[in-house]
Amino acid sequence: MTRLLTVILNWRTPDMTLRAARSALAAMQEISGEILIVDNDSGDGSEERMRDGIAANGWSERVRLIQSGHNGGFGAGNNVGIRAGFADGGRPDFVYILNSDAFPEPEAIAALLAHMDAHPNVGLAGSLVNDPDGTLHLAAFRFPSLLSEIEGPLRFGPVSRLLARYRVWMDVPAHTGPVDWVSGASLMIRSELLDEIGFFDETFFLYFEETDLCRRARDAGFETHFVRESRVEHIGSVSTGMSEWARVPQYWFDSRRHYFRKHHGAGGAVAATLLHAAAAGLHRLRCRLMGRDPGDPPHYLRDLLRHELRHWRRADRRGAPA
Repeated sequence: MTRLLTVILNWRTPDMTLRAARSALAAMQEISGEILIVDNDSGDGSEERMRDGIAANGWSERVRLIQSGHNGGFGAGNNVGIRAGFADGGRPDFVYILNSDAFPEPEAIAALLAHMDAHPNVGLAGSLVNDPDGTLHLAAFRFPSLLSEIEGPLRFGPVSRLLARYRVWMDVPAHTGPVDWVSGASLMIRSELLDEIGFFDETFFLYFEETDLCRRARDAGFETHFVRESRVEHIGSVSTGMSEWARVPQYWFDSRRHYFRKHHGAGGAVAATLLHAAAAGLHRLRCRLMGRDPGDPPHYLRDLLRHELRHWRRADRRGAPA
């Protein structure tokens, strides 16, 4: 019988995490396995509140809570749960990563497992994700590339049409099937894949970690599929606060640069930033001439370039490639 380990990472959202666990339990009624909640060193009483919630709901037989002891980010926290495995020391056949602000519908988890059972070459699978009001999220994507670093920040119709097959953001696929990468809010992973390529890269604190995992899976010969039959409600940005960013945090720039350096080399990372900056600069110029707001967070372009320059200065002091 297939055994599933569901990992839910909590950082200062204990009530919402318990709600996610409740939804996952309902979706796992006919599935053998456990739910493991990892508190990512919240330090705000989350751990105690969740322990009380697990006991009060009578979930102790199927839901465990462990403490990471260090907030190393999304990938590191989920890795703590994956390494911990089942309470009896057994090995799961699949690991299901579920955000603390994501709530699978009753058939969502079974749909992912059924699809992966039917397609042994699929290493990862993601869900159709929607807002509480039913609005669909972008949940399937193309890998970032040098050309996507022109298309995205330029935001110019003729160029976007010309480079459409390099655009990172995909329209929600109408059918289940292969894509480059999927959202980490609801992500099913085959354990055999993790055995072969390893876990999440903990250099990424937040963002790009699932992109990297899917890219490494593809390089190892595994596919990533978007499974439309698996539906998950996702509030979004609750732990990260992305919807309230006044300024893009440094860890986003760190993750972006690490991804390009890892998969396109040191020169590719620099080229990606220069192309992005040039395209974004043209977009801003066009907006200024048209009297429009460019729509970027404050100081975004300046922060991007400063981040790149800092890496060059550090590399120059070390005598190492940037």
